[in-house]
Amino acid sequence: HVQLVESGGGSVQAGGSLRLSCATSGYTYSSYCMGWLRQAPGKEREGVATIYIGSTKRMYADSVKGRFTISRDSRKNTMYLQMNSLKPEDTAMYYCAADLRGDRCSLVAQNFGYWGQGTQVTVS
Repeated sequence: HVQLVESGGGSVQAGGSLRLSCATSGYTYSSYCMGWLRQAPGKEREGVATIYIGSTKRMYADSVKGRFTISRDSRKNTMYLQMNSLKPEDTAMYYCAADLRGDRCSLVAQNFGYWGQGTQVTVS
């Protein structure tokens, strides 16, 4: 079955950096969407960045453009989110997610059918 396992969260001071990892297993598709989404206390879950596997297409929320970079190592079946210049407003639970339907890739949380357990990022 599909498994997504995040790691790399933690606490960091404003202006610092973190790299999140998402190890994936349980499926083999050539084209599908993967993303990082986050949810802060009292707020709705929001898309941060997506990558369309099988192409070079990437998408970022306006709030993280120029600071966050999404990437994937196909040999390791692992997706990453490099987060630089972190701000207190980036504090949230970060989730790795996959949309395996293969015909779309967006930041809309409802499109993702598979989720990891989440990893906490706290910026002070």
